[in-house]
Amino acid sequence: MQAQTAMRHVKQIALLGLLGMALSGCLGSQSLNGTDPTITGSIGAASSATPSVKETAKLGRKWQADPGNVRLGLAYAERLKKLGQVNDQLNVLKVLVERHPRDNRLRDIYGKALLAAGRPVPAEVQFRTMIRQGRNDWKAYNALGSALADQGRFKEARSAYDEALKRSPGNPKIINNIALSYILEGNPARAEKMLRTALQKVPQEDPAARKLRQNLALALGLQGRFKEARYVASQDLSPAEVEENMAYLRRMLGATDTWKELQKG
Repeated sequence: MQAQTAMRHVKQIALLGLLGMALSGCLGSQSLNGTDPTITGSIGAASSATPSVKETAKLGRKWQADPGNVRLGLAYAERLKKLGQVNDQLNVLKVLVERHPRDNRLRDIYGKALLAAGRPVPAEVQFRTMIRQGRNDWKAYNALGSALADQGRFKEARSAYDEALKRSPGNPKIINNIALSYILEGNPARAEKMLRTALQKVPQEDPAARKLRQNLALALGLQGRFKEARYVASQDLSPAEVEENMAYLRRMLGATDTWKELQKG
């Protein structure tokens, strides 16, 4: 639980969200047979609007009558998620995986939903099973690394990230996650070096560069180098957001044990 809390605080400082970058191509873009898992109950286009409770219940009844129907199940799970019913969402995805155990894309969706819900242990099981069944691209190992990092198993996480890098050399998303694992482990200097190297290879306007810069600002701040951290952070954040982050970092550095406090929150 401490490692998960640390992850949340790092996300707060950098205003990034580890899952958004670590799980590149997460739930919204991982689909089955070309369908979007955010599909609505009417099998139309995805919508960001809060779904109707009544229509969601109606869709749920349709799916319960045909629980092996992946399209209906994913649509129902997405609506439950938007309504804040995360446990129900996960239960639907679990049923789908149990009915389609060899479908690695579906297992990927379930694993990432578990991770997003703060359940890295069962998420790890899904990613390992997925890899064992043949889905061993960089995204699979990157996701596994995130599940391990969320448990505070940073060395194991970096081993998984290394496997991801073998499949996608120089990928800034993976490098960002490795650097973040060093930050959480109490080694911001090493993270800084990695992030600076990665930034030299990524176009400044690339969204990945923004994520790298904000974690660089975090690494600098945790070394007490606030002037540099403020400058880097200000390239993407508003002045108010920058100052909020700097104030949080100062409180962390003022603690008796910065790293324990970071992990406790």
